[in-house]
Amino acid sequence: MMTPLTNENFLMYAIKHYDNPSCTGLKEFDNDLKRLGYIKRLLGRYRATGDIKERLIINHLVVLYNVFGVEAATSMLFFKIQDKFWPQLKPFLVFLNYMPAHVKHRGRNIADAEIGMDEVIVEILRKI
Repeated sequence: MMTPLTNENFLMYAIKHYDNPSCTGLKEFDNDLKRLGYIKRLLGRYRATGDIKERLIINHLVVLYNVFGVEAATSMLFFKIQDKFWPQLKPFLVFLNYMPAHVKHRGRNIADAEIGMDEVIVEILRKI
């Protein structure tokens, strides 16, 4: 059983699950980890302005899932991105087939059905 993610163990969790054979140093790891913040910022910008950079978000997500793996990347995303952004995040994870049936978040087990989906993003992703 996995220990719930906390601010104290987050970095060790990320290091443990990082798998990038072409990584040449800590800087590349940091750049990959920063993608969490970029996604969060892009989702926040969408909520503030209505402008979504769907392809950029998809690119960041694909890289995250490639270097951290599905389970770890999903755990890290839901830990770092506030729950108010989950309805905007979920359509991307469904689109990429990465949305789990349950999300473990701060000691709680949240069912997929409990997280809504932003319909505007859903329609945009359907056109891709």
